[in-house]
Order: sequence, then structure tokens, then C-alpha cells
Amino acid sequence: MELGCAVGGSAAAPPGPGPPPVAAAVAPMEGEEYESLPSGASLGTHMLAGAVAGIMEHTVMYPVDSVKTRMQSLQPDPKAQYRSVYEALKKIVLTEGFWRPLRGINVTMLGAGPAHAMYFACYEKIKKSLSDTIQHGGNSHLANGIAGSVATLLHDAVMNPAEVVKQRMQMFNSPYKSVLQCVRTVRRTEGLGAFYRSYTTQLTMNVPFQAIHFITYEFMQEQVNPRREYNPLSHVFAGGVAGAVAAAATTPLDVCKTLLNTQENTALSSLNISGHLSGMVNAFRTVYQLGGVAGYFRGVQARVIYQIPSTAIAWSVYEFFKYFLTKHKLEKRTSF
Repeated sequence: MELGCAVGGSAAAPPGPGPPPVAAAVAPMEGEEYESLPSGASLGTHMLAGAVAGIMEHTVMYPVDSVKTRMQSLQPDPKAQYRSVYEALKKIVLTEGFWRPLRGINVTMLGAGPAHAMYFACYEKIKKSLSDTIQHGGNSHLANGIAGSVATLLHDAVMNPAEVVKQRMQMFNSPYKSVLQCVRTVRRTEGLGAFYRSYTTQLTMNVPFQAIHFITYEFMQEQVNPRREYNPLSHVFAGGVAGAVAAAATTPLDVCKTLLNTQENTALSSLNISGHLSGMVNAFRTVYQLGGVAGYFRGVQARVIYQIPSTAIAWSVYEFFKYFLTKHKLEKRTSF
């Protein structure tokens, strides 16, 4: 998410395709109006709906995201070892303070808004153009996949620095007292490149995440909402299932991303690794050396628990705002 959410983040999923919009002169039925939204809604509508969905997704589930980051630690402090998400949240609140699970949420909100606005706008634009070319405006899974991949490049380019700062703030005994101090310290000691050290790993994770997410979501929608009407319950259910499946499948990449973002000192020191760890291959090797195959699935429970409501929130909020804003514009247009 995260992403989860479900983008996952781990980073929100784009909407499913719909048939071409009905003619503006004809007053659409409610179901038809919703079906026309993917290609009929304006760029500004997609951006606003996407920004709200992204902020909601990340802020509501942020405490669980904090737990996920800690549970992915390869060599955690004895005081920061948890058996479950509930136990972790309870222990963090009791020993570190009520607001500790929310540490770093401000930088996440700052990054999630523009990142998701660009993501949804880019996805919708490319999806429509490619669908018109490949399948004459119909539902093209190839178009959806390509559009989602390109949109992920933009989303992660904006969100990756925020992820680095967020995860360093979330770690147990984090030395940073504020987001600004964290940014300044990382920039001074590790350079600007530190904010994009996990970018390739993030992309390697998010592209398959989105592919699995799209396939699962579309399949579930075909089962529970074949007419693709505006049905919030179907968006919540299908989005939650899709997020869970994609999150579980891409957990190994998320563990590697967390290691690259946090540069976990205890873990790296135990292997006599000096300097800073970089590159996906090095991250994979280090995780295996420290935890074996099981190490790749550290925090999988927290990641899945995060992504189920996270992607459900993203889908339902995005589709609601897209529906509401476009319906409002249609009503204003027909009132003249």
C-alpha cells in the first residue's frame, strides 16, 4: 500500500473499466450514469477523488502500518518483539505512549495526496487511450495492466521519499524527534539518493501487486456485481479480497523494501556490513542470511490485515467521490 495500500503498500488500486459514456443529451439512469464514469469523469474529478482516497486509505490504517514496519524488522530489540498485531499495538501504546503508532503520519498524508492524484489521473487517461485503440473502448485487461504500470512509476516517484521518512519514524527507538529532523539528517549523512534507495524494489513490488490486484478485483466484481452498478458493498468486498491476495503474494518484496528504507543497524552490523545497503539483490541476500526463507514473510499477518481494509477504503472512497462529483456536474449541465 501499506498502499496496505492496498498499495498496497506496500501503496490504492485504480477503478475497473466501463463501457463508453452515454450521450450528454440523454439523461442517464443511475446505473448507466455510474457505468459511464470511468471515461466520462473529468481529469480534475479523478485527481480529487484519488487524492481523498489515498489520504483516507493511509491515515485510517496508519497504526497497523506502523506495526507492520516493526514486525518486518530482521533483528528487533527484545522490547519490540510482537506475536500479533493486537499485542503489538497494545504494547506500543502502553510502553511508548498513546500517540506513538501515529508517528510519521503527517509526512504520509503529505505524500499520499499528490501521489494518488497523479496515479488515478494517469491511470484513467492511459487506460482510456489504450482501450480505445486495443478494444475500441471496451474492457481491455492489457490496457489496464499497462496503464497501472505506468501510473505506478509516477506514484512511487512521489511517495518513495515519504516512505523512507515514515518507516524510519516508525521503528522502535527511532532517533528522530520530528519529520523535518529526519529529512535533514538523512540528507546530510546519506545524501539525496537515500530517499530513492528502495525505488527499484518498490516498483518491482508494486507492478506485480497491481497486476494481481486488478485480476482479483475484476474477477470478484464479475461474481458479485456483474452489471458494474454503483454498489459500495461490492467495491468494499472485492477490494478487500484483492488487497489481501496481492499483499500476501508480494510480502517478500515488501520486507526487502523496508530493510532498504530503514537501513536496520543491528541487522547490518551482525553481518559486518559497513556503510549503507543498496540494491534489491543485496537486500534479498541479506534477508535470507538473517532469517532464511521465513525472513521473507516477516510481518505478513500485519501486511494482510493492513491491506484488506486499506484497499477496501481506497476503492469505496474513490468510487464514491467519482460518482458524486460527476453526478453533480451532470445535474448542473442538465439544469440549464
